[in-house]
Amino acid sequence: MKTVNKIAIITLGIVLLVLIGCKEDKIAPWENNTTPPGPISNITIVNQPAQATITYTLPRDKDLLYVKAVYPLQSGAIREVKASYYTNTMVLDGFGEAGTYDVKLYAVNRSEVESEPVTIQVEPLKNPIWDVFETMEILPDFAGVRIKALNEFRADVTIEVLRKDSLGEWEKFGDDIYTSIADISNTTRGLDTVAQMFGATVRDRFMNYTDTVFTTIKPLFEEALDKSKFRELRLPGDADIQTVTAGMRLIWDGDANSSQSQRMLTTTDNHNPQWITFDTGQESKLSRFKTYNYTEFVGGNRFYYYRGQFRYFELWGTTQYSLDGSFDSWTLLGTYEVKKPSGLPYGQQTTEDFNFAEAGFEFDVDPNAPKVRYLRIKSNQNWEGSTWMELLEINLYGDTRK
Repeated sequence: MKTVNKIAIITLGIVLLVLIGCKEDKIAPWENNTTPPGPISNITIVNQPAQATITYTLPRDKDLLYVKAVYPLQSGAIREVKASYYTNTMVLDGFGEAGTYDVKLYAVNRSEVESEPVTIQVEPLKNPIWDVFETMEILPDFAGVRIKALNEFRADVTIEVLRKDSLGEWEKFGDDIYTSIADISNTTRGLDTVAQMFGATVRDRFMNYTDTVFTTIKPLFEEALDKSKFRELRLPGDADIQTVTAGMRLIWDGDANSSQSQRMLTTTDNHNPQWITFDTGQESKLSRFKTYNYTEFVGGNRFYYYRGQFRYFELWGTTQYSLDGSFDSWTLLGTYEVKKPSGLPYGQQTTEDFNFAEAGFEFDVDPNAPKVRYLRIKSNQNWEGSTWMELLEINLYGDTRK
């Protein structure tokens, strides 16, 4: 029994020592360290449009957690930017105007104790919203207005369109235009052909605004062509349509659901330019058209700008065609390219690319083109580099009045 008691006493002692040791381990000096860390040093600054990138040397404090920058914005708000101790680079953004700005930099430890500030001056270049503003135009379009501008730096910008209401008060017109593409061209529709006053302004995500462009616009007349009058027309030389589909009528059945597979497909064995022909059933002076594509499923993801979807193509029209299938009596209404907003290589896309395609691709028709009834879509190259085509839906717009 004595031997057992001695063993129990020794075991109890060991357990107590372990518990004491654990209790001491919980008191981590760097979690309750009221001593400020050292400041950052060796700071270099690269000034850029609407921002500045800085690099620096971190202090050697073992409990360093992050570096913080504090500076005022044009709006009067105070912005804080943080970078962890894993990096020595920080982007200071949000500047609405070019100029000189004071920035205070702090090293912060795990107890949220800050070092003495280091003050630097950054001189960000002109905010890209002003480049967009200076090139922006408000133009008349069919049943609406078109906003055109250049975005050289491909900055994330928002364009707000305004118009005067019946009481002469300014109100927002349509959805804001969110974009980062280089060549901005967006149309807001739903208007009668009555002269109205419009305005447009540009802002960034930090709510920095440009001035406002004002103009008076009279939208152009157009109507959607009645697709119940469309009919397939097959002429010599037209592309063969794959038998797995229900034919050309799918492109005017009114179903533009991009995730369903009922789209028109031409055969893939012909690598020369391919075309299809159809009858709209009405003479019209076309203003524009819109195409919708099926999204290909690849590895569980949905892709546009893929396989047989249009990349380079043409639209032809006529009121009287030759039975031999030649192009002799046809007029070229437009040559088109489907552009991916991001410019990424084949098989890659951003969220903006996807949303842009999901909304449908819109194309203008040559305003000098004559009235037409019969149309041809000619595929010169699809996204995979061949010429077969797949098309989910097409909407046509124009003036069918006599």
